[in-house]
Amino acid sequence: MPYITASIILQLMQVVVPSLEKLRKEGEVGQQKITQYTRYLTVALAFGQSIGYVFLFRSFSAAGGQDVVDDFSFARVFLIVMTLTAGCVMIMWFGELITQRGIGNGISLMIFASIVAGLPNGITAWWTNPDQIFKVMMPFLALGIIAAIVYIQEGQRRIPVQYAKRVVGRRMSGGGSTYLPLRVNMAGVIPVIFAASLMAFPPTVGELSQADWARDFSAFFSPNGAAYLVGESILIVLFTYFYTAVTFNPVEQADNLKKYGGFIPGVRPGRPTAEFLDRILARLTFPGALYLAAVAAVPTILINQTGANFFFGGTSILIVVGVALDTMKQLEAQLMMRNYEGFLK
Repeated sequence: MPYITASIILQLMQVVVPSLEKLRKEGEVGQQKITQYTRYLTVALAFGQSIGYVFLFRSFSAAGGQDVVDDFSFARVFLIVMTLTAGCVMIMWFGELITQRGIGNGISLMIFASIVAGLPNGITAWWTNPDQIFKVMMPFLALGIIAAIVYIQEGQRRIPVQYAKRVVGRRMSGGGSTYLPLRVNMAGVIPVIFAASLMAFPPTVGELSQADWARDFSAFFSPNGAAYLVGESILIVLFTYFYTAVTFNPVEQADNLKKYGGFIPGVRPGRPTAEFLDRILARLTFPGALYLAAVAAVPTILINQTGANFFFGGTSILIVVGVALDTMKQLEAQLMMRNYEGFLK
């Protein structure tokens, strides 16, 4: 989590901080600098989060009534904090090694593996469930949710782009037509992670504070309550619009098209193109935001209504399907680059 949070913070700061935006435009060298800053921020976040975990562990009690952290001295706290921080750094190193020598994003693949590792327990919980209706309907429900996630994840609006022919020396180059793909869900799973992190704040306040107002505040936003679901859904919609606006800049896309001699048929280059892309993106983002909110809320609603344990939440399924699709595309690209047949053929 500290590495993912640091990556998201650096990605958002590239739009706000001019020096980071300049590094982003420098290509591979600038990306290496940004990666180095991400590592430093990961260590800082891991250190701070480890201190918070120590105080959280202090509030726990073992089965026999003994405290989990029995010796709350500086040496013991320092040892726990440094151990947790070193473990986070080691996992970050493993992820970067997988990224360099494997296929796909290493951290994403490690998260994928940790979720899939719980699949046998989920199958066991489904098979031993006494509710026969749930046992019959669960496979169809799971397949339907996965099919819907794949359908939305792969959905895109293709904007036609025409390139004008140019004369370079004595030769004519360029020309032709292509398209600019605008995905329905351009934000991915990031808004769900943001919203879940913010909605985890009230229960944390209730755990750390013994005041009555803190306990009431935590109980009002309990994870299975209606207030939690409504708040999480609203935050997911807001963060989807915010993150999409950060990652896709219509003005920059319009300038790039104009620079390379491209234009959208029926739309003038420059500012009209940027307004056209912004209007289409706003229309696409709304169903994508509703889709993310539904994926995050539907499993909790089903658990509250049926009382059955689905074991996997909507965010876990979204991560698993998204990483599987991205890994398959990268395998397909590697095979095509080596002149092999397609991955699915």
